[in-house]
Amino acid sequence: PSVFPQHSLFSAFSRFGPLYSVRARGNAAMAGPGCCGVIKFYSAGDASRAQRACNGQRLFQKRPLKVCVCPKQRGIQQQAPALSSNKCQELANHYLGFNGWSSRIITLQKVSALDGENEELGQSSQQGPVKFLCALELTLPQHGVCSRGVALGQAAVGDGQDPLELITATRRAQKLAVGKALSGAFQKILLIVLENGKVAVEYNSCQEEPTDSLTEEELKGLVQVNELSLEQFDLEEEEVLSDLSLDDE
Repeated sequence: PSVFPQHSLFSAFSRFGPLYSVRARGNAAMAGPGCCGVIKFYSAGDASRAQRACNGQRLFQKRPLKVCVCPKQRGIQQQAPALSSNKCQELANHYLGFNGWSSRIITLQKVSALDGENEELGQSSQQGPVKFLCALELTLPQHGVCSRGVALGQAAVGDGQDPLELITATRRAQKLAVGKALSGAFQKILLIVLENGKVAVEYNSCQEEPTDSLTEEELKGLVQVNELSLEQFDLEEEEVLSDLSLDDE
C-alpha cells in the first residue's frame, strides 16, 4: 500500500514488548516511492530483538521489510522527559498487571493566587488561572514498595462571565494535578526486566523529594506552608490527561 497501516505495524511489533508509539508515513519525494514506519519501544532490548527477528521478513506484505535500529543522535545532550501518567500506567499494567499497583490521593487542594500575581501577569481584567496542588501515594503491594508524588496543575478560566468556565477549569486543573502527581510517583519506581521475563521492582532513592518525608497530616497542610515555592512544579500541560478520572485508583 502507499502507506503502512499503523495497526499492522503495531500487531507485528507489539509481540516483542510494549510500544511507546507507532507512526507510518510515505517517503519524501527525493527518496523515491515507498513508505516507512517508526516504532518506539520502551525497552532497547525489545527493539533489538524485534529488529533481528523482523529484518528481511514478509510481515504483512509481499515484499520483505528492511528493519533497522535508529542510531542515537550524537552531539545532542537532552534529558529524557518524564513519561506522562497514562504511559506510566500502560507500562505498569504490562509488567505488573492491572492488580499489581494502586494509587491513592492524599490531598487535593486549591491554591489561592498570590498577592499581585494577576496584575503582574496582566490579568487584572479577568480571573486568574485555577490552581490545584495534589499529593498522591503509589503502592505496589506485591513488592512492598510505596512512592509519593506532589504536583501542581492549573487551567485558565477566561473572563469568568460563564459559570461553566470555572467548573470546567477547576475539573481540568484537578486532573492535571492528579496526573502529574501520579507521573511523579512512578518516576521513583525502577522496573528491572530480566531476560527470562521476570520483573523486579526497586525504589529509586535518587528521585526522593523533601515531601517524601512528611506525614499525611503535614502533606494535607502543604498549601499553607509559606516556604513552598510554586516555581518548583512543572506547570506545562501533559498531552494525555483529559481522560484521567479522579475516581480511578
